[in-house]
Amino acid sequence: MKLRAVATVLALALGLLVAPLAAETQAGKAYRIGVLQPLSTTDSAPHLDAFRQGLRELGNVEGQNIAIESRYAEGHADRLPALAAELIRAHVDIILAVNNPGIAAAQRATKTIPIVMVIATDPVGSGFVASLARPGANITGLSAQFAELGGKRLQLLREAIPNVSRVAILWDPTEPGRRAEVNAIEVAGRALGVQLQLLEMRSPNEIASAFASMMHERAGAVLVQGTTMTYAQRARIADHAASRRLASLCAIREFVQAGCLMSYSFSFTERYRRAAVYVDKILKGATPADLPIEQPTKFELVINLKTAKALGLTIPQSVLARADYVIQ
Repeated sequence: MKLRAVATVLALALGLLVAPLAAETQAGKAYRIGVLQPLSTTDSAPHLDAFRQGLRELGNVEGQNIAIESRYAEGHADRLPALAAELIRAHVDIILAVNNPGIAAAQRATKTIPIVMVIATDPVGSGFVASLARPGANITGLSAQFAELGGKRLQLLREAIPNVSRVAILWDPTEPGRRAEVNAIEVAGRALGVQLQLLEMRSPNEIASAFASMMHERAGAVLVQGTTMTYAQRARIADHAASRRLASLCAIREFVQAGCLMSYSFSFTERYRRAAVYVDKILKGATPADLPIEQPTKFELVINLKTAKALGLTIPQSVLARADYVIQ
């Protein structure tokens, strides 16, 4: 009987350790979900709307069992550590950390509060998790696979503009994990016989000089990484490319909506909706260390025909036929 009593106590103790959030939810607590967003309130709005929608679809209601605390860095990654500290002081129960700068800031801020990452570039190589199958600490979520997409983007650019022989790569070396994407593009460039011009952009002040360098080196097109900074500056980047009659393949659909020629990636809004699934699982008792990292499986090709016309380009029908969205 004593052994049975000890076993019962141990089982109860383990249950409390594994599922503390679920137990408190049953007690009626409204859980505070902190959102650490590198972008501005305006840029983040459609993505966070998708996150909220995902939470509602799973039965979570703001003002009842959940509350959301959002912090926005307005495109300035250096603000993220202070914003992460604010969320800790606000006693959030889970943090949704966006993009590598936000994830890194959240990771430094806490080793105990569960972190759900979204748009994570190379999460293993960036030191966020031990492995995709078993993250191993307080972080889980969704990866971006930008490195794997780098070579495919260059290939699509070459298919859309067959005679392009020199492509500039606009990238931000300050973000963890971005060099892996550049490496993948370099491998693809050698295979395709395309000369690459690597241009580092560490601040928005370097946009004009980067494009001036492209013109000096006679680049025929530019491939733009989807970093926090380039996203916030996507309209300026599209304008610089258009004014120099440079074809641009950018990271995601929002860049093309701002005037870039093409993009190939996953849907950001869908990734945020999927992040809600991870948050819900943790609320119900799952442990981040045991939740495998989800990788995107669906990708979309977006083409701006208005931009193509302004550049005097005719996109081959073989490429147009594969487009998921075409902006006229």
